Amino acid sequence: MDPLSAISEELAEIDGQIADIFRALSNGFQKLEKIKDSNRQSRQLEELTGKMRECKRLIKEFDREIKDMESRNDPATTKMLNEKKQSMIKELNSYVALKKQFATNLDNKKIDLFDGPTEELGEENVLLASNMSNQQLMDNGHQMMDETDQAIERTKKVVHDTVNVGTETAAALKAQTEQMSRIVNELDSIHFSIKKASQLVKEIGRQVATDKCIMALLFLIVVGVIAIIIVKIANPNNKDIRDIPGLAPPATRKLLWYPR
Repeated sequence: MDPLSAISEELAEIDGQIADIFRALSNGFQKLEKIKDSNRQSRQLEELTGKMRECKRLIKEFDREIKDMESRNDPATTKMLNEKKQSMIKELNSYVALKKQFATNLDNKKIDLFDGPTEELGEENVLLASNMSNQQLMDNGHQMMDETDQAIERTKKVVHDTVNVGTETAAALKAQTEQMSRIVNELDSIHFSIKKASQLVKEIGRQVATDKCIMALLFLIVVGVIAIIIVKIANPNNKDIRDIPGLAPPATRKLLWYPR
């Protein structure tokens, strides 16, 4: 059983992660020695540098855990944990030094790659210029000026095309903005129309309700009149309905003659 597990599960977990990184660093530097291509060596070195940063972060976390537990641990345990931390730092520093060594070798290789051809090219240009006559030098200068003018013209064309593209884009954006404004206005009109239609429907509903009430009242009046007529026909001597206008029998009219 890991002695750190008896002290703290957090410390044991951090110690295991650091040990895994140290194994990966060891294997990585062994592979780095076998790689001949400088680009692949650079990528491998960057990957190992990232692992070392992660290892440094875990060691700091390990140190914080030790300080948090210092009041609960006895001096012997605290001493053992600090020695463990120092051992981790020492091993990490060894990989950092190894990384610096490989980085220096890579930089030297890059310098050799860039400096060698440059020096040869410079010597070749000097020899070429010394062997050329004045007319050849002038012709060569004119040719370089023509090439420069052509490059400038191509640059102007690119700038001109870029300006045209920008103008077309601005016009398209303006047209889209106007179209969006028209759509918003149409939506406002539709909303207003829907609101007016809703109000009209409510008014029609109220009018229909009023007409229904009037029709119901008329229906009741007609039914009442029909009922009175039926009762009068069935019982013509009923005094309760004799005085109803239009249903009472005609009164006997007497003509009064007044003498002169």
